[in-house]
Amino acid sequence: MKVLVTGAAGFICGYLVEELLARGHDVVGLDNFSKYGEVAQASRDNPRYRFVCGDAKDVPLLKQLLVDCDHLVAGAAMIGGISYFHQFAYDLLAENERVTAATFDAAIWAHREARLQKITAISSSMVFENTDRYPTEEGEERRCPPPASTYGFQKLAVEYFAQGAHEQYGLPYTIARPFNCVGIGERRARSDHEVLSGNVKLAMSHVVPDLVQKVLKGQDPLHILGDGGQVRHYTYGGDVARGIRLCVEHPAALNEDFNISTHTSTTVLELAELVWRKTRGAGTPFRHVSDPPFQYDVRRRVPSVEKAKRLLGFEATTPLDTILDEVIPWIERQVEAGLI
Repeated sequence: MKVLVTGAAGFICGYLVEELLARGHDVVGLDNFSKYGEVAQASRDNPRYRFVCGDAKDVPLLKQLLVDCDHLVAGAAMIGGISYFHQFAYDLLAENERVTAATFDAAIWAHREARLQKITAISSSMVFENTDRYPTEEGEERRCPPPASTYGFQKLAVEYFAQGAHEQYGLPYTIARPFNCVGIGERRARSDHEVLSGNVKLAMSHVVPDLVQKVLKGQDPLHILGDGGQVRHYTYGGDVARGIRLCVEHPAALNEDFNISTHTSTTVLELAELVWRKTRGAGTPFRHVSDPPFQYDVRRRVPSVEKAKRLLGFEATTPLDTILDEVIPWIERQVEAGLI
């Protein structure tokens, strides 16, 4: 199978490209390096991987790349942490809509004129931004109030694009919704503005790299956004990639949507204490202070993972403790290099 992945140099899709290649697929990756600048990926050395530097809004280019592809993973998007939602409130809506429309235009054409079997669209847990039902099942995005953030609203629009393309043009689809993906590869964006948390500049408010870098830089007490009671499901990037790969491959994924997440809930304060112990050791007492949270810092984000387990056989199996053992040394190297 040959798969086109847009946003291939991004955080989640970097894991996905490696996962697809490891499973024997041929992969074409498209990215314009707009977020981090040019990044080196080990997958570039794989003979079954072809990387193209280009814009996911370029419909003729997308059509050209899709001519001999069986599947398309739509991963290209402007994306960042909570402060990003404020800093780029308009661009997150307008630019991501342009990317989405171009991608679906090309996919509709390739399904009709070439051999494209399906599009797998990467959505977001932020479509559930205003739910009050936990664990949150697939389908709740259509019942709860729409997202307040432009990012969440646009990701919900991605899901409606899939619905519209299927209803009008018969384009098969799958929707994958990652929850709080954590791993290596996140670094400060080129467009980053100075957002301080105590005396340390945030990395666009991605909670894990921000907490780790603040502890590494000696911040004491540790500054956290809000009271630390926010609940998240921190899911390893390799597990997310496996879930998306199953969305691409599995027959039961056809025209379905899936939460891709660990089943384990962790509060921000629990995460902060775990990072502190792993970085500072048991000899230094954990101290923290609370900074005012950002507007779109959702209080609870707790998915139901039953559907993905039942239909795809997918479970996220990597515990947070193991994730941090990989992530902390990587962030330490990025801090030393001045990239975070």
